[in-house]
Amino acid sequence: MSISTDTSLHQRRRPLTDAELSAIPWIHLLSSDERARARADLKVADAAPGDTLCRTGRPATYWFGVIDGLLKMSTDNAQGQTMTYTGIPPGGWFGEGTALKREAYRYNIQALRASRVAGLHVDTFHWLLDHSIGFNRFVMNQLNERLGQFIAAREIDRMNNPDVRVARSLAALFNPVLYPGVGEVLRITQQELAYLVGLSRQRVNEALTTLAAQGSIRVEYGGLRVLDLAALRSQILPS
Repeated sequence: MSISTDTSLHQRRRPLTDAELSAIPWIHLLSSDERARARADLKVADAAPGDTLCRTGRPATYWFGVIDGLLKMSTDNAQGQTMTYTGIPPGGWFGEGTALKREAYRYNIQALRASRVAGLHVDTFHWLLDHSIGFNRFVMNQLNERLGQFIAAREIDRMNNPDVRVARSLAALFNPVLYPGVGEVLRITQQELAYLVGLSRQRVNEALTTLAAQGSIRVEYGGLRVLDLAALRSQILPS
């Protein structure tokens, strides 16, 4: 994907194609009138690696979703250190809590690779909440899954075993509710995974080798195939 960075991400936005629209998991839950309202407002933009979609302190104007690519959610502390919360692969929509409260972002969202990102204006987001039961259920499920995700992320942060950190982090990226576009194969490089889990690429490689030997994953060209998601989720510290 060749992306011109001479213009801002907002200036690069365009209407969605039919294929891009059909890849949005919640669009099929809407009535024909609701879907027409959403489609008229939805925009998509091509983000280059390093582009920032959301920045701490900026007001939320859109609810975002990943059509293709990989983003990361992180914050920077007073010492300039970055804490990465999670990656956001295809099919993932994020920021519903911030959009609900019309708050400023408390995190940064950055593209790790060339990505296509869709945005729904917060006014339309609230209109759908007021008019669509299906949309409400989708957002409620998102919030519930997101809560579990961040509780798990806090647990992962306290783990000193790299193999367990990588396993649990991979399991989070294969969440079928939050990231229905991933399927069984996650298109991710070892360097990208290293950014997300806070380890060196070499140590991530060792962890993936261990997980592959256990039969939990298979490393394929350009990505990872999960063979046993339950095993990844239940990884525990060795005794």
